[in-house]
Amino acid sequence: MKILLINGANLNMLGTREPEKYGKLTLADIEKTLIDLGKELSVEVDTWQSNFEGEIVEKIQSAKDAYAGIIINAGGYTHTSVVIRDAIASVAIPTVEVHMTNIHAREEFRHTSLLSGVCIAQVVGFGSKSYSLALIGLVDYLFSHAN
Repeated sequence: MKILLINGANLNMLGTREPEKYGKLTLADIEKTLIDLGKELSVEVDTWQSNFEGEIVEKIQSAKDAYAGIIINAGGYTHTSVVIRDAIASVAIPTVEVHMTNIHAREEFRHTSLLSGVCIAQVVGFGSKSYSLALIGLVDYLFSHAN
């Protein structure tokens, strides 16, 4: 079983970007942790990052028939991108939205996620552990909903 981790805009800056909010781990550190956890959970995790909305849409579309599930941290696109929402809905792949910070406790414009309505779950506020929790939850969901 394969899971796709998609990270959006500015997440390539983890480790140096606002470490008081996002910690000191880099995106590569988080990806390695998730790949290793995936092996423990008997799934393969592929990782991908882009700062460009259209590329994220194309990656989601290309996941159809290739991945059992998606974990996505769309970054700021979470609050603005109808097209990423529509891409998630169009592929019908169980998707978990993830954020390192609690978006509901931040600036008001971050309180609304355009993606959450087409995702099976949202994990927020646990720092880099949000990714691990998302993977554990997604894998459990996939195994419990397998035909």
